[in-house]
Amino acid sequence: MTVLEEGKGRLFTDPDPDKAREFFKKKSRKMESKVMSLNEAVAKFVHDGEYLAVGGFGANRTPIAACHEIVRQGRKNMAFAGKTATHDFQILAAGEVFDRVDVAYIVGLEARGLSPCSRKYMESGKVEVCEWTNYGLAARFKAAAMGVPYVPARNMLGTDTFRYSGAKIVECPFTGKRLTLLPALYPDVAVIHVHEADVYGNARIRGILIMDGDLSKAAKRLIITTERLISNDEIRRDPTSTSIPFYLVDAVCEVRYGAYPGTMAYEYFSDEEHLREWLNVQKDPEEFRGFLARNIYECPDHYEYIRRNGGIEKMNKLRQKELLLHREITDGRL
Repeated sequence: MTVLEEGKGRLFTDPDPDKAREFFKKKSRKMESKVMSLNEAVAKFVHDGEYLAVGGFGANRTPIAACHEIVRQGRKNMAFAGKTATHDFQILAAGEVFDRVDVAYIVGLEARGLSPCSRKYMESGKVEVCEWTNYGLAARFKAAAMGVPYVPARNMLGTDTFRYSGAKIVECPFTGKRLTLLPALYPDVAVIHVHEADVYGNARIRGILIMDGDLSKAAKRLIITTERLISNDEIRRDPTSTSIPFYLVDAVCEVRYGAYPGTMAYEYFSDEEHLREWLNVQKDPEEFRGFLARNIYECPDHYEYIRRNGGIEKMNKLRQKELLLHREITDGRL
């Protein structure tokens, strides 16, 4: 196969599936309880210098409680998959958790605006960047999930994104056409927030899965945070609803409202007022340091964070808003 062009970006992980398989061969597949606190899970499975990926998309079903805990425990020098990283990204940027990023979409909080702290950190010179598209990163997780070193695509051809990526353009041996080879991405650890899980790690996601199915298979270690624990009998009553099987999972952490202040489909709407507060307070560095202290470093857990920002009363309002929105969509009014 003839390589026609190569991107300038550096790969932050090894795409060799056989090396990854050596790790996976040693991973326990016992059907045993993996329930632990989020504090314990981060301490045990998230380490300095490793590659981190998180589930969800934008401000939807992202594991915000876990991002807070990673910052709270002071993780540093990590790599991160910025596949559509919004509020999760600005939390990790505020803690300077990562120094390498595979970039598809970062800094912006979608229609909410740009994150000053994320932008400042990315312009600081402290972070090495390799560029991809959203599909490019999804395809890299797909390759890892398949156990192959890359997948071919027609993505990023003729773009500056390719130029600053770690991909290669080759001549297809069947057709002679130009194809992009997207290398497998095996994160050292991933965190995915789900709607329900049993103690073994069988997890259910309601609504769009995005790329989390492939991410769960690609990650060497996987932490599940869940809105609620359910019985294994319930899992067995409807096995086709299981989005992530237990044997991929290393830790199960029950964290109610674990995506707050983001959205959790069918559970609660995003706290747009608090997300605006996050953006506005960053304009004053001293005020932002105090804000981070109050909302992350001084909070022993996610529940204290929620209590400081409206408590159960706020969550009930956000839940009512989400359920009303869902009903309007179902009834065809939206």
